[in-house]
Amino acid sequence: MPQITVDYSAELDDSFDRRGFALALHPLVAETVTTKAHGCKTRFLRADDSVVGDAVTGYAIVNVSIAILPGRTPEIKAQLTEAALELLTGHMKPVDGLTVHASVEVRELDASFCRY
Repeated sequence: MPQITVDYSAELDDSFDRRGFALALHPLVAETVTTKAHGCKTRFLRADDSVVGDAVTGYAIVNVSIAILPGRTPEIKAQLTEAALELLTGHMKPVDGLTVHASVEVRELDASFCRY
């Protein structure tokens, strides 16, 4: 049931294997937080504009947000964060002249979360 959102800079369109990342991430999430992979849902949001610091060009951003039901320990969340970040970097090819700032956040869904 994890809800996963990946925001990424447009400059990464051709170098980021998004589908491959999601298909590899789902079983990783399921195993780490003890859920079923078929319950994982990932959506990718392309950012046409992104800025890092005071740089005009040369940077891209990827942020993965994994929202899970409450009840996991901080250690499990940290383990998932590190594993997802490692997996992410394995699904991106380098782009000449581009530095990528990648991050992963694992957070708990609010009690008001409802599913259909």
